[in-house]
Amino acid sequence: MLKGFFNVPTPVNEPVKTYAPGSPERKELQAALKEARSKKVDVPMYIGSEEVRTGNTHKMSPPHDHQHVLGHFHEGDASHVEQAIDAALGAKEAWENLAWEQRAAIFLKAADLLAGPYRAKINAATMLGQSKNAMQAEIDAACEFIDFLRFNVQYMTEIYAQQPPVSGNGVWNRLEQRPLEGFVFALTPFNFTAIAGNLPASAAMMGNTIVWKPAYTQIYSANVLMQVFKEAGVPAGVINLIYVDGPVAGDVIFKHPDFAGIHFTGSTGVFQHIWKTIGTNIHQYKSYPRIVGETGGKDFVIAHKSAIPKAVAVGLARGAFEFQGQKCSAASRAYIPSNIWGEVKDGLLADLADMKMGGTEDFTNFINAVIDEKSFDKIAKYIDNAKANPAVEIIAGGNYDKSKGYFIEPTVIVTQDPMYTTMCEEIFGPVLTIYVYDSERFEEALELVDQTSPYALTGAIFSQDRYAVELATTKLRNAAGNFYINDKPTGAVVGQQPFGGARASGTNDKAGSMINLLRWVSPRTIKETFVSPEDYKYPFLGEDK
Repeated sequence: MLKGFFNVPTPVNEPVKTYAPGSPERKELQAALKEARSKKVDVPMYIGSEEVRTGNTHKMSPPHDHQHVLGHFHEGDASHVEQAIDAALGAKEAWENLAWEQRAAIFLKAADLLAGPYRAKINAATMLGQSKNAMQAEIDAACEFIDFLRFNVQYMTEIYAQQPPVSGNGVWNRLEQRPLEGFVFALTPFNFTAIAGNLPASAAMMGNTIVWKPAYTQIYSANVLMQVFKEAGVPAGVINLIYVDGPVAGDVIFKHPDFAGIHFTGSTGVFQHIWKTIGTNIHQYKSYPRIVGETGGKDFVIAHKSAIPKAVAVGLARGAFEFQGQKCSAASRAYIPSNIWGEVKDGLLADLADMKMGGTEDFTNFINAVIDEKSFDKIAKYIDNAKANPAVEIIAGGNYDKSKGYFIEPTVIVTQDPMYTTMCEEIFGPVLTIYVYDSERFEEALELVDQTSPYALTGAIFSQDRYAVELATTKLRNAAGNFYINDKPTGAVVGQQPFGGARASGTNDKAGSMINLLRWVSPRTIKETFVSPEDYKYPFLGEDK
């Protein structure tokens, strides 16, 4: 083992490329898209050192062009879950005993691979597989994951450097941050390639070995992430990538005695079921597992009467409709004061009228498709119910078509009922509901924001009045884990606004911070006494004279 206290390269946020017409990155990405569309990939599971092909294949298609086939992946069963667990446990000793700087080097290399030779490839895979436009793919698949890797390496070193400040005379106190005892299960969503990469990588960085199950609709880009991990030098068995049905995976994993923790992003319902299952099986585990999850939101924008109407309108347009509202942080409910509503409405409708909708390969399209037919049908039902309800008004959008792709127009609903369904329930699509409140009843509106939804992920206040900003910041303390002032509620950047929320939005372990990494280690304190006592007697035992 090398000797030295090593400093890792100081992390800085990866610059976001613009993909403007004529730029080299635009040409490179367009070429990568063309190449990816021109071939069909055969995607195996990666278990230990093996590429596992079962022959039970499922097609992968762009959500905006579901007739086109990008390739197929091989679905596994319970036996492959067992195989992945065995591989993770088999790799554990060597991986956790590897010097931390060697683990750091692997993930720093992964970051540089993504920043360089894999950038266009991972962005193209995300654009095609998840129907993200070039900018959304760039800030997600490339920049955010690069930042996760680089900043987490820095946080890892800071965690290891934290040591007891006091050692008494003749004593040396030390702190070891052990990997968890067992394997970690990473269960990742469709909507962010960066999350799909970070959930297994962050736990692996701290010396754990992983069973990783992505959403089926994200497997196309997950395959590219696995290629990056392998090229970066992640040893066989450290991250095992499997494609199995959720209940099949859960039935094996949550009964295994070596289950040490879950790193999850997905729906509240699924997470609550997982938590319940873990509780039921708690007596079977060697250790109490870490349960870390981010579980969605019903995210808000509230404007004060002093807010700049155009700024509010742009905040709503971007916050609600980027990536078709399929962000757990997307603005889906807004509270607009009556005095500025007319200007906000005009600005929002003008922006929506200017937005083009279509496939991601056409860079002029701001709006693309929702992820799959199931999601499409669910969102369409909310829109249909709104159309049939005389108490609400659809002022923009309301149309949808799944003949070629799963396209839903950006839809804006105005309601007179602040507790209307679409103000309360997470829809996960391009639907924004607005409640216009009396501009002189701001505090009452804040109470509505806080009490309407069980979620507490992101929220925003638009105001030019500092007293109103302070009041909203205080009153909404528990309504959002990420709070934005005069900005849309979707702007988390690693190292700047670590992401997470409480209530029904998750365990608030702040991805992109030291807080998250601390969940994947188990501290051990070590006390060394240099000269051991050789007499049991304490001074107080002496006789009075």
